[in-house]
Amino acid sequence: MAYTALGAVVDPELDEPITALGFVRSLMVSPSGNVKVHLRLPTSFCSPNFAYLMASDAKDVLGALDWTRRVVVVLDDHHDSEIINAGLAADAGYRGTFGHEAEESLNELRETFRRKAHTAAVERCLTGLLRADPQRQESSLGDVRLGQLPDDATTDALLRRRRALGLSTEPDALVMVDHLGSGYAPDDVPLALRRARSTRISIDGNAHFCRGLLRTRYGDRDEETFIPLTTLMTRVGARQ
Repeated sequence: MAYTALGAVVDPELDEPITALGFVRSLMVSPSGNVKVHLRLPTSFCSPNFAYLMASDAKDVLGALDWTRRVVVVLDDHHDSEIINAGLAADAGYRGTFGHEAEESLNELRETFRRKAHTAAVERCLTGLLRADPQRQESSLGDVRLGQLPDDATTDALLRRRRALGLSTEPDALVMVDHLGSGYAPDDVPLALRRARSTRISIDGNAHFCRGLLRTRYGDRDEETFIPLTTLMTRVGARQ
């Protein structure tokens, strides 16, 4: 259950769960409900605000489970690990952790990347319609409604991102809208779609690049693990 909960924590720039990206280095759970997580990132110089956001979110989702008592999240091998880990341990918050270096709030950061994730999700859905019907005109995509999309994972992803922005998920709602829910005139649709495609390609490309960096940095020696403390104790006892 703890590892599943971590699946809700998303890298804000890559728009993928930290579990899928391999950022969870280890997860240990004690019988009394204490949880300790070690996180890792592709490089030691990954953006500190992104690193803090993911580590903080990991602590929050685990702490929200009704059986957890104490949650410790540790970020390994980052140039700001000491600062971030101290802030997490003290529950100092983003600004309390970074002080004057925290130029924007975490909420502003989250909102920026929620908008990008929504833009990419819109592009994936509409590009899917174009591929299914090559004769379709791009300008007609501005009239597509949510109820006209296929019932699949791509549509589900779009709906989740709309909920995160507070946008309508009703079947008659337009698919192609900005983060405020405003649609596009037919003549503006092709350019808006190209911009959305650029955002999506950037996100997908960064995710692919980071996976490669993670494999290069750690190889197979640090496979993500979930180890209940009872199992650890059994292993230790068997060796004695």
